[in-house]
Amino acid sequence: MKERVLGGKAAGMPVLIGLIALYILAIAGFIAGASTGSFILLAASVLWFAFGWILFLGLKVLKPQEALVLTLFGKYAGTLKGDGFYFVNPFCTAVNPAAKTQLSQSGDVKTSVNLLTGTVNGTQAVETSGSKKISLKVMTLNNNRQKINDVLGNPVEIGIAVTWHVVDTAKAVFNVDNYKEYLSLMCDTALRDIVRLYPYDVAPNIDTTGDGVADDGSLRGSSVIVAERIREEIQKHVDEAGIEILAAKITYLAYAPEIAAVMLQRQQASAIIDARKMIVDGAVGMVEMALDRLQEKNTVELDDERKAAMVSNLLVVLCGNHDAQPVVNSGTLY
Repeated sequence: MKERVLGGKAAGMPVLIGLIALYILAIAGFIAGASTGSFILLAASVLWFAFGWILFLGLKVLKPQEALVLTLFGKYAGTLKGDGFYFVNPFCTAVNPAAKTQLSQSGDVKTSVNLLTGTVNGTQAVETSGSKKISLKVMTLNNNRQKINDVLGNPVEIGIAVTWHVVDTAKAVFNVDNYKEYLSLMCDTALRDIVRLYPYDVAPNIDTTGDGVADDGSLRGSSVIVAERIREEIQKHVDEAGIEILAAKITYLAYAPEIAAVMLQRQQASAIIDARKMIVDGAVGMVEMALDRLQEKNTVELDDERKAAMVSNLLVVLCGNHDAQPVVNSGTLY
């Protein structure tokens, strides 16, 4: 199904004025027919009073960034686009299967509360009253956090915000049952498909691009690349629904609560090891520099045993967690 935009000018106001004028004429004709006994005037006036209101059903008002998909006796008649006051065939029916559907996780609707579970902004769609008009505005779908296993099997909680809008109203109405619910489901599945390809943090021997070569891709370090792949994956699925995905951004990323404490300890241990390694490397360099300076200036003659003692003392001072306590040695090493 391809969108067909109805042409022509917004002629709603002249038609409205004409219909009102015809009602005034019908009233005048009814009075004249009753006074003169003219059956034709009476019949014409009564018929207009009985059926003239049908033409008012063809008057349609559209605001900016709104569209109306029309069908005539079950067939697609076309789409009205652009703000204005229109007149169409009064027997045309506006169609929008998602008119009464609000995605509770979408940022363009009010927050919904589930009275049974007491949850706010759940993943289910909430049925509310709505018009048959289709919004062409840019909207945001703020997906709830999902628990997904990364490529290493670690459970990760992740949430995304998807910016989207309808570009083909005919596809959105006729190709899928409910384009809002369809979009929400495709966002969930695409998120799971992509997150499973990446580790939370950089891990060795992991190929995240599919080229057969290990790389440094990760959810935490490559969030922009991951978000773009999620957007492309969603777009592939929603093309048939006439929806364009403008952007997808990761709004929340963390280990699942059941392993968060263990992973935190692991990160702390890794940080401590890296810090200690840096401290030891610096201390060894300082000891080497001190020995070289003493030897260059012939400040003191040190044999191997004295050098070993000096190195030990310097390493203890430089690598210790606390300030060194000086000890005055009044004797000798021998």
